[in-house]
Amino acid sequence: MSRWKALPAELDPRVRQLVVRLRRLKDHSGLSVRQLAARTEYSPKSWERYFGARALPPVPAVAALARVCGEDPTRLLALREVAAEAWPAAVPESEADPEPEIVLSERPPLSPERRVLRIALVAGSVTLVLAVASAVLVTVRLMDDGGGGTARSSTAPLAAPAPASPSPYACRMERVGGHWYAGNSRTQQENLAVGSDDPAVAEAQCLLRRAGISPGGIDGIFGPLTEHAVRAFQQRAGIGVDGMVGPDTWKALRG
Repeated sequence: MSRWKALPAELDPRVRQLVVRLRRLKDHSGLSVRQLAARTEYSPKSWERYFGARALPPVPAVAALARVCGEDPTRLLALREVAAEAWPAAVPESEADPEPEIVLSERPPLSPERRVLRIALVAGSVTLVLAVASAVLVTVRLMDDGGGGTARSSTAPLAAPAPASPSPYACRMERVGGHWYAGNSRTQQENLAVGSDDPAVAEAQCLLRRAGISPGGIDGIFGPLTEHAVRAFQQRAGIGVDGMVGPDTWKALRG
């Protein structure tokens, strides 16, 4: 497991969520940064910038990381698009990095015909990736709006995005010993904050939903929607409003 440098406290939560997810995928793959660079053709320095939140990873790099780690790229690309909206304010301009280095293996010079063909193929691949990412972003935003609106008849139909992996979490509410449980975790002490990603987050999301406050989806990822829901619940319960789930918030949630 890598020993990551702590991310800046002032980092936008949307950027933090993406970087934490990228770090987790890299750790779970068991690959070093150099091994990851060799498999994705993005240099070690580029990946260090992406994992350190010093540069926004391009769409092809995010898709390549998902492929190497055996992950469905749909949700990862959606997180990247959300982070991109916050990126201009994510780091000071003086810390922004130039375009990422690309590591290419040495090959004989290409003939003009083969060079034109190669450029066309690369351009086509990038266009396809961007089209998929745009479709995913539209789907995510429609879901955030509640999905209740009807599409306008004058709007051209969108290409169907790749199917997202089903959530491994569900809310199976039961009351035991005067406390509510949702079947994902029985903790009453674990501290959760933006960037947390485990079953305890799904448990808190279920309990927030039971309390009548929507945290978004039950996905086990502590993002901005979950933080907003926690703050609203803490204010209603009359406990310290910090947007994090600790012992006092667990006690109130389990009621």
